[in-house]
Amino acid sequence: MSVEIALLTIFILSIFVGFEVVSKVSTILHTPLMSGANAIHGVILVGAIIVTGHADNNLELGLGLVAVVLATINMVGGFVVTDRMLELFKSKKSSKTGEKK
Repeated sequence: MSVEIALLTIFILSIFVGFEVVSKVSTILHTPLMSGANAIHGVILVGAIIVTGHADNNLELGLGLVAVVLATINMVGGFVVTDRMLELFKSKKSSKTGEKK
């Protein structure tokens, strides 16, 4: 029983530490950190595919499929958000004069 309590305590503390770390990131560093996180999610997706390929029963196959789907959604969503953020930094051309604003 004490092992479960210790693991639960570590999990709860990691939530608080993660929240504090993420909330302290400046807006200038957010886009590079998102790109790095997308690369990590790509590795997670590859790992989920490999683990699912070695599934021995239907439960493992189902959990692996869920892991692949969630990792894919997470990675694609991260790239979409990063792309939208990078669009904010591009200069827009005026439709009347053809000059940059």
